[in-house]
Amino acid sequence: MGRVLAIDYGVRRTGIAVTDPLQIIPNGLTTVDSRQLLTFLRDYVGREPVERIVVGKPMQTNGRESENLAHVRRFVEKLQQAMPEMPVEWWDERYTSVLAHQTMIESGIGRMARRNKALVDEISACIILQGWMERRR
Repeated sequence: MGRVLAIDYGVRRTGIAVTDPLQIIPNGLTTVDSRQLLTFLRDYVGREPVERIVVGKPMQTNGRESENLAHVRRFVEKLQQAMPEMPVEWWDERYTSVLAHQTMIESGIGRMARRNKALVDEISACIILQGWMERRR
């Protein structure tokens, strides 16, 4: 059994989360400059067994596609060309940023640290992964 990787793709930064090898616990992994994302993923998959990648699908609250979805789709196309054997799944990421901020507040992270957008992106990726894992159960 390999890890599952989750991506909260952004034009500038991308939050990444990953499961443990038994796919029991999701953990924030890092935030990567989106221009370096494919290189990072190739390197990570070369070192760790990854079973699939879950990509957050940005949607508006009314269920329509967000403006950012076009960017995410272009990235997923490049990902599938670079790693054609890697299964990629979409996960509705509505409200993940709000949930990430709530999580930061509830965990006692200070106001200045909550402004760290890279940390918000990493926590958002972890929330995407947690939702995907819960659906599988």
